[in-house]
Parts: sequence; C-alpha cells; structure tokens
Amino acid sequence: MPDPAEYLSAVELAFVESPVITNFSVVRQWANSDDGYIRVRATLLNNNFLEAAEYFVQEDEEIATVDYRYHWAAPDKQQLRRRWDNTPDHPELPNFPHHCHIESETNVVSSEAMNMLQLLKVLQNLIAPEKK
Repeated sequence: MPDPAEYLSAVELAFVESPVITNFSVVRQWANSDDGYIRVRATLLNNNFLEAAEYFVQEDEEIATVDYRYHWAAPDKQQLRRRWDNTPDHPELPNFPHHCHIESETNVVSSEAMNMLQLLKVLQNLIAPEKK
C-alpha cells in the first residue's frame, strides 16, 4: 500500500493523466511518514475552475482522507457548480459529515466520503461522460 509520499505522487499523476483536467498547479503539499496534505488548483476541460484540498493519514497501510474540500465553480469562480466536503455542518444528512453543495450553498445533499482520485473519476463522469 502507498505511503503518504507515494499517494501524493499518485494524485499528481492522476491530474496529469485526467482527460478532464487541462492544466493544474499544486498550491501546497507535504508528506510525513504517517500523514500528508495537498491543495491543487485546476482548469477543467469545460473551462471551469477546481480547487481541491485534502489532509490524509496512513492507517493500517491504507491512506485515509481525514479532511477534504473539493470546490468546482464556473470560469469566473463566482457560480458554484458543486462542492464536496466533510465539514461537520449538516448533521441532519445521512452519511454525515460527508455532503455536497450543488449549484448553491443552500442546496446540500448527502454524499459519500471521497479522495482526490475518486473526485477525478466523478468529474470525468459529470463533464465528459462520453470519455468514460
């Protein structure tokens, strides 16, 4: 199983290889022997904006995402498309604290726990379903 540094390398490679990412930059990243963090800004195939950040730990030889926020917005960064996060602010939802804001801050639905590798798959299905 990957250690934190290997996981960061896998995430960067996934961004390079993703058919829905046209360019990206790593804003910040670090890895210790048992945890790490990465924050990325990207332009999507449809010219939308993505800012993604996650803190993760290594548990039982697995990488587990502890805290995440994946913000997808229109090119002007003003109109929210979706934001997945696990901020504990919607305890009424199933799967708390995992949730997704769709098109507005007030339209919140339950979601599954995610990591950046899963995020890229979701975006590919939403933006370029013909390229699955």
